[in-house]
Amino acid sequence: MKVLRKYEIQIFKLSNGLHEFEFDLDKEFFDLFENEIVNKGFLQAKVSLEKSETMIQTTFIIHGSVELECDRSLDLFDFPIDLERAFIYKLGDETNELSDEAMVIPRDTQKLNVASIMFEFIGLDIPMKKLHPRYSEEDDEENDDEVLLIYSSEEKDQTEDQENEEMIDPRWASLKKLKNK
Repeated sequence: MKVLRKYEIQIFKLSNGLHEFEFDLDKEFFDLFENEIVNKGFLQAKVSLEKSETMIQTTFIIHGSVELECDRSLDLFDFPIDLERAFIYKLGDETNELSDEAMVIPRDTQKLNVASIMFEFIGLDIPMKKLHPRYSEEDDEENDDEVLLIYSSEEKDQTEDQENEEMIDPRWASLKKLKNK
């Protein structure tokens, strides 16, 4: 696919040191991935790549917005994306994923395609509950009220006192009765 080649970085020709690349992520980018969450948006990605003899450290800075569908009203809205993530490629004998932030690639790898990693980072930045901004303010107010109820409850203090009284050593219980008289 020619479109996928736009997101390739030729690492074989790069000298050791810091290199920077920029990519525009638009509808054409999102069409590369079969996804129901994000279908379009416009983002700019800056990729800093620091190459050494044993590894390649990358930093992805992605700014822009994606179009999401509200879970409550099904209205479309623009959701801002502003993220910075790091990813490490270690040079080794064969391809192996070490963790979510690191991967081993063969030493003779000619190029890196960063499209899927950028797509993953964008997907991780999207909340599970996608609410239009007009609903998210209401949701925040509801959550604040719940927190206040939890921390301002007088019943909680009374139950703690009762639990503390029940935990008194029986040897001291008779002395406590004398004290209360």
